[in-house]
Amino acid sequence: MNRTTEYLGNIRRIIKLHESMLKEYVCQEYAMTLTEAAVISFLYNNPGKDTAADIVELRMLQKSNVSQAVESLVKKSLLVRKQDAGDRRKIHLSLTEKAEPVVETVEKVCREFHEEVFCGISQEKLDTFSEVNERIGENVQKAIERRG
Repeated sequence: MNRTTEYLGNIRRIIKLHESMLKEYVCQEYAMTLTEAAVISFLYNNPGKDTAADIVELRMLQKSNVSQAVESLVKKSLLVRKQDAGDRRKIHLSLTEKAEPVVETVEKVCREFHEEVFCGISQEKLDTFSEVNERIGENVQKAIERRG
């Protein structure tokens, strides 16, 4: 099999597994859409990355879907918006106390996802994978910027 096909296939299967776990544990239990669950998961797992633009860029979700999910989560009192002090156009998002049960379920999903994906892989190999994955991310970002 072509390595490019193998890499892209693995990436897609990993995303599909993560989404199916969010659907199974978070969406069903808390009557949420997948995008709402992804927004909560993202905000919980990425401190300092707290704008809708961050979510769109890093999770590669449609801007309109993220906006709709954010609006819904605000209405459900699971999320609050706060205007940036230095740049009034920038809106920061943060999870509320009411989101804590959802966050606990997201933590469970993250643990189980990690166990499933990295089952049977030694810590040494996980450390190497993390280093290689970081380098791949840097290389891809540079390539995107060059083509930008």
